[in-house]
Amino acid sequence: MSNPASSTLKVTTPSDREIVIVRAFDAPRDLVFEAWTKPEHVRHWWGWRSSTMVHCEAEVRPGGSWRYVTREENGVEVPFTGVYQEVTPPERVVHTEVYDVEPFNSGDPAVTTVTFDEEDGRTTVTATTLYPTKEVRDMVLGSGMEDGAAESYDRLAEHLETLA
Repeated sequence: MSNPASSTLKVTTPSDREIVIVRAFDAPRDLVFEAWTKPEHVRHWWGWRSSTMVHCEAEVRPGGSWRYVTREENGVEVPFTGVYQEVTPPERVVHTEVYDVEPFNSGDPAVTTVTFDEEDGRTTVTATTLYPTKEVRDMVLGSGMEDGAAESYDRLAEHLETLA
């Protein structure tokens, strides 16, 4: 990456049930929004570098569903799924999110709100996830989520460079 500051990922927990991830990208928000929502782009950046995307589909509209499944080097599949509640290109997406394995898929889904704010050609993505309980949020925090998000967002930055 050309700008080390662009690789900075900030993760905060503003409440007992929330995780907020913020990262700036050196790309206009139309492009970032497209890379965030279109499966042909998502398959290039979602998950660990060492994983393989085996399923990537998204019907990006209110009521539409999404499902991303990666396969780790050890063969374990990591499935995420959800339903879009709001889609306002290129500003905002709200969707449910379920890590589709026990015990994460047994309760109410998390709700993630993603905003895309552009200033001077740079886009800041803010993803705020509200979990059903503090316990679920804490399980997510303890799962390595921060490292996984950092690597995915780095991969997104690299993919955006190929689209510019």
